[in-house]
Amino acid sequence: MKHGIHPAYRPVVFRDKAGGFAILTRSTMTSEKTIDWEDGHTYPVVDVEISSASHPFYTGTARVLDTAGRVERFERRYGQGGGRR
Repeated sequence: MKHGIHPAYRPVVFRDKAGGFAILTRSTMTSEKTIDWEDGHTYPVVDVEISSASHPFYTGTARVLDTAGRVERFERRYGQGGGRR
């Protein structure tokens, strides 16, 4: 890698605002906000709107679409057959 052209890669805390979940990882993202982490160090913190802790797919609260019911509703609304004669 060429020196001086890449952003600094350092520890950063990503905090989910909806779920109250935070994780310490490495990133090139920067932030003016900081947080005192469990290990006693201070790290920059990046607030995210959604993460695996609050996303419906990962938490199991996703809605299941009833595709069969949608097809039946379409056929009821627009008639069955619908083919050319």
